[in-house]
Parts: sequence; C-alpha cells; structure tokens
Amino acid sequence: MENNLDNSKIEIKEENAPRTDLHCRYIKVVQRPEINGVFVGTYRSRALSMIRVPNGLLIVAVCCLVLVLLTVLCLVFVPWQQSIDGRGKVIIFSPMERPQHLEAPIPGRISKWFVRDGETVKQGDPIVELTEVDPKYLAENQLLRMRAHLSALQEKKAAARAKVSSYQSQIESLKLSRVSSVASIDKKKAQTRDRYSAAEQAVTAAQQNLKTSELNFERRKSLYQKGLRSKRDLELAEQELVKNKTELERALAQLEVARKEVEVADFELSKTDADTLAKVDSTAASLSSARETVATTEAEIQKLNIEIGNLESRIGQRILTAPCNGRVVRLLVAGAGETVKAGTQMAVIAPATNDLAAELIVKGNDAPLIAPGRPVRLQFAGWPAVQFTGWPSVAVGTFAGRVSVVDAVDDGTGKFRIIVVPDERAVELLEDQPWPSSQFLRPGSEVHGWVMLNTVPLGFELWRQFNAFPPSIDKSEMQSQSNFKLGDVKRKSK
Repeated sequence: MENNLDNSKIEIKEENAPRTDLHCRYIKVVQRPEINGVFVGTYRSRALSMIRVPNGLLIVAVCCLVLVLLTVLCLVFVPWQQSIDGRGKVIIFSPMERPQHLEAPIPGRISKWFVRDGETVKQGDPIVELTEVDPKYLAENQLLRMRAHLSALQEKKAAARAKVSSYQSQIESLKLSRVSSVASIDKKKAQTRDRYSAAEQAVTAAQQNLKTSELNFERRKSLYQKGLRSKRDLELAEQELVKNKTELERALAQLEVARKEVEVADFELSKTDADTLAKVDSTAASLSSARETVATTEAEIQKLNIEIGNLESRIGQRILTAPCNGRVVRLLVAGAGETVKAGTQMAVIAPATNDLAAELIVKGNDAPLIAPGRPVRLQFAGWPAVQFTGWPSVAVGTFAGRVSVVDAVDDGTGKFRIIVVPDERAVELLEDQPWPSSQFLRPGSEVHGWVMLNTVPLGFELWRQFNAFPPSIDKSEMQSQSNFKLGDVKRKSK
C-alpha cells in the first residue's frame, strides 16, 4: 500500500529551474516510475500501450452507426401513404331505405296495436288501427248511404238527359211545323192577292162599262129629244146605266173584301210565325233548363264521388300499414284508447337493406383534398382492428371504401361531411372483404375512417408534420377536380 502511494507521488519541478530542452519551457514534467519507453509529448512512456478498449463499446458504436444509416435510408426510400382522419357513423345510403317514422294520417283514437317493439314486418302488414273522432264520419253505414244517394243522382241525371233529348226533338218538330205553317199561310196570302188583283180588274171593267153606259145614255137621250130614238131605247140605255153602276159598286165591294183578305193573310202569317217561334223558344228554354239540371246533377255526382273517394281513403287510413319490409324499432305512442292528432309519430320502422354507407366528418382544411373516388379504410365499432395509417396494406380488421359524396358547404362549424360507400371492385377482385351485413353493422354505429391520399417518402411526411403543413396533392389532380386551371386565376391589383 505504501509502495503504491510512493509510486503515485508526483514530483513537479519548479518553473524557475533551469531547463536544458527547448520544449520543456511549456510542459510540466510528470514523472512516474512505471512510465518509460514510449513517448508522451516529448517523453518516452508505456501508458498508451497499457490502455485496452472494451469490445462492447465497439459493438455499440457500430450498431449506432448502422442504425443511423438505416434511419437515413428509411427516411429517404420507405414510402408513406398520407391520409385524412375522420369520424362519424354508419348510415343507409338510399333515402328510400332509411328508417321511417310512421305517422297518423288522420286524427283518431288508438283501437289496437298489431305489432311489438323489435318485431319483423313485411310491406302492407297492419301496424295499428284507429277509430274516428271526427263527428262528420261517426255515422253508421255512411258509405252505403252515400252510394245510395249517388244512385239517385245518377237516375236524376238520366231523366234530365231524356228530357233534353225530348226537348231537342220537339224543337226540331216545331221548326218543321213552323216552316210548313208559314209556307201554307204564304200560299194563302198569294191566293188573296190574286183575288185582290181580280177584284181590281173587275172594278176597272165596271168603271169602263159604266162610262160606256153613261155615254150611250147621253147619246140616246139626245136622240130621244130630237125624236130620232124612241123612249124605249132611252129606257133601255138608262137601265143599262143603272146596271153598270150596280156592277161597279159590287166590284168595289169585292175589291174591298179582297183587300181585307190580304191584310188578314198578312196578319195570319205574322201570327203563325210568332206563335211557332214562341213555341220553339219555349221549348228551347225548357231544353236549357233540362241541360242545367243535367249539369247541376253532374256537379253533385262529382262532388259526391269525391266525398265517397275521400271516405274510402279515410277508411283505408284508419289502419296504418308497414311501408316496407323491415323491423319495428320502437312504438312511440301508448296503448289503446289514446287519442292522437294527424301527423303524430306512431312508430319507427327500419327497412331491411344492405345499402350501407359511412358518414364521416373531416376538417375544413382537409376537405379540398378529398374528391369522389378516393379510397378509404374504415374501422367499425365492435370489430377489433389494427390500422397502420401509412401502410394500409398491412392493416388488420379494416374495410375498404370509396368516397361517393363530398358536401359543397360545411355543417355550420367549419367541418364537412363525406359519404363513403363500399368498394365493390375490391371485393370482386378478392382484394378485400365485404362489409358486414346490416344484421351486425347497424345504422348509427360509430365508424373511424382514413381517406387515403398520395404516397410520399417517410422523411417528407415527418418533415410535413413537424412543420404542420397540409398533405400534398398533385396539381393535375387539383385541375381535374375543378372547372378551371390554377394558372387562369389572376389577382386584381389594387
């Protein structure tokens, strides 16, 4: 122990001592008995030859060097697929096959429920029966009475149509009778005019005869006064004169009679024309009245038909039926005896369908990078899965999908909705398994999805995330998604 202490003693020469070597002016000399033979600085020493490097440290150094090299190679050459994360729920894609609320079409009182919660129904199966509460529809055998009233109105309409036909026939007959009567009176009037003309000619002849008789009488009277004619000749001339005067008076009387007959014929023609026309007008008025009755009856029949149709439809609406094949989710109204209003939700029916889709909500910064047709990996609640975001090919328990719809506007909070449908092509090519059926994957279940974007080096992805940059997208793809090119957008200078 003492020897070790003696050997470990260090003798330091004072700086002011004489030095023979030029290099020793800057070096403090350390003398140890075991150091001799190998140079340390300007002195011989065996210390370096005594140092032994452990093998473990050498292995660690080599491993670290290899690890750094592998890390650099991975960052440069290992691919990483970018993705956009979104969460949502399972929905039914077809709007006609989504859960339906069965509403009461009319106000009424619940009479009977035909189903229970969770029961499977087919289209047309009765769900609930309602009884009327409207006083307008409480009468018994109301539909039979309305149909009897309809039969009476139809008979009334038939009778009115028969009257119309009869009046039309009468009008035709009266028109023919009027034509015949007018023609007959016209002929008669022509005959009276002929007699009037004959009477005028007779008066003219009588006047000529009277004038001749007067001249003859004057001549014979003059001859009688001169004694050239006898008195008998004068008396015969006077007698002929009186006779011609009488004939003239008779002819004038006959002319007056003929004139009055002409006037009577004119009056009779006007009277016959007016009478027949009045009969035609009266029958036409009756015809219009009959037609009005037909039209009124037809309107009443149409109104009654509408009421009967409404009543028949209302009777059919008293029993609510299943609109599709599915399952009764829940009954929303209590039991029999409860009164409901029109539009009251009675039950919820989930249609039997496999047209499932995933509704995901993504951030507003990620929405411009998503386009219809993008591949998506989905993880459904209840299905254990291991998802490697950057390497979807090694994911376990996830399902393939494709983006079908991207909302054009946000939901009010700056987020956007996308709808993902199953990737049927991948299933057909046996590249992926189909989605679970609706028996296990029910609408409303939670779903976690990753929209797959471009493949980039792993180092670029780490650099992007460290700098909080958005995922990259090709310029050509952006141009294909828009209706214009990026270069066409020009900023206006202020």
